Amino acid sequence: THIVREMDRPGSKANKKEVVEAVTILETPPIVCVGVVGYIETPRGLRALKTVWAEHIGEECKRRFYKNWSQSKKKAFTKSSTKWGDDLGKKEIEKDLAQ
Repeated sequence: THIVREMDRPGSKANKKEVVEAVTILETPPIVCVGVVGYIETPRGLRALKTVWAEHIGEECKRRFYKNWSQSKKKAFTKSSTKWGDDLGKKEIEKDLAQ
């Protein structure tokens, strides 16, 4: 489809004028955040420093991490979810997020 917008390019003939441009509209399903990754800058580029997973991760998401869901023991994210349960784990999560 198309949109009409005001061009803002100083020095161009079309500056401060309305132009018609082609656009694409994508419809996507709702996104659910399941974790946060913290990065650190190194001389070779960015490197993952810490990963903090959400307290409750849905079964649909967990299925994506398994090759064979029906024959698995379904133990993914059990350690990260127990961290959210006790005070010591919550302090560790807060420390990880602060870095």
